[in-house]
Amino acid sequence: QVQLVESGGGVVQAGGSLRLSCAASRRPFSNYAMGWFRQPPGKAREFVAVISWTGGSTHYADSVKGRFTISRDNAKNTLSLQMNSLKPDGTAVYYCAASSKGYSGTNTLYDYWGQGTQVTVSS
Repeated sequence: QVQLVESGGGVVQAGGSLRLSCAASRRPFSNYAMGWFRQPPGKAREFVAVISWTGGSTHYADSVKGRFTISRDNAKNTLSLQMNSLKPDGTAVYYCAASSKGYSGTNTLYDYWGQGTQVTVSS
């Protein structure tokens, strides 16, 4: 069992930045590909970004490419998401997730999920 705890959410004006963090309880953290997903109000959960086991590969949703950066520190069991140039459509609950099945943007391949952290972007 892997427990994931997100932090760093809040309210920010459009154009601003936030950095989300995710702390994982289990070692070795490096056994899992890690992803960020988000769920806007009244909408389905959607893929944001994924990072491979070693951190050598990343992939982003087109809507955040060039503005968001995913990273991980396997020594500290932490995952981060730096979000710049935030837009109002970025308002959502953001979740981190761990996958033992592969490096993917498909949420059904993820084994463990955090409880989420709210990000609100005001216009």
